[in-house]
Amino acid sequence: MKYDVLICPVCGGALTERERSLRCGKGHCFDLAKEGYVNLLTGSRPGDATGDSREAARFRRDFLNKGYYAPLREALCARFAGRSGRLLDLCCGEGWYTAALGALPGLEVWGFDLAREMVRLAARRNAGPGLFVANMARIPVRDGAFDWATLLFAPFLEPELVRVLKPGGRLTLVVPGRRHLFGLKQAVYERPYENDEALPEAKALRLLGTEKIAAQITLETQADIQAVFRMTPYYYRTGPTDRAKLEPLEALDTEIEFVLAEYEKYS
Repeated sequence: MKYDVLICPVCGGALTERERSLRCGKGHCFDLAKEGYVNLLTGSRPGDATGDSREAARFRRDFLNKGYYAPLREALCARFAGRSGRLLDLCCGEGWYTAALGALPGLEVWGFDLAREMVRLAARRNAGPGLFVANMARIPVRDGAFDWATLLFAPFLEPELVRVLKPGGRLTLVVPGRRHLFGLKQAVYERPYENDEALPEAKALRLLGTEKIAAQITLETQADIQAVFRMTPYYYRTGPTDRAKLEPLEALDTEIEFVLAEYEKYS
């Protein structure tokens, strides 16, 4: 395994593998986990105290494993079928999409997330040749190391996105569509609202086009209803009275809707 795209998060030097760790020329050392990923976060906080909790990571894994979001994964794979080069899945979560992209011939897929538990689960999926724990605000990879990048439901920090892409490299961004999970909102809120589908404004990336993916799904168990609710920001913004409205439900019909936008880095 080559780690030539990664750089030391402390000094920015190149990293090389030696005795189950990655080391730079100045002696900074980062151990490779038994699952194959590397933690490149720096600071005094323990690795499992950053990003989503273990519980949230497992809710997300269990929900995605049911295939409810298969239309989005299929659309992503169709978009990248026939492409080649290196792809970085930014904020990859537990690797459900990353693994599918990594199975496409011609792509070398890397992924990272702020939460160590997310990356640990992604590694167990065999989600790519290079998985690492890192902060989106300062991604420890070389300038211009990637031909492609994907960003699903995560913050749009343009300077870092642009930096990691080659000139002419492309970013595929996914945001919730207008009616995404509207059935869930109707079950919880007296006045459910639609999403605005707003795409981020970009200065160094040119928007090439958008695609909408929509489907109707039935969440088949109370566990699945709770899992998708806990995956969303709505859970943390909703009081206990409204949260409790989901508890009697054994199934729930809802729309899912996604907007895929493709950007190109100016040469």
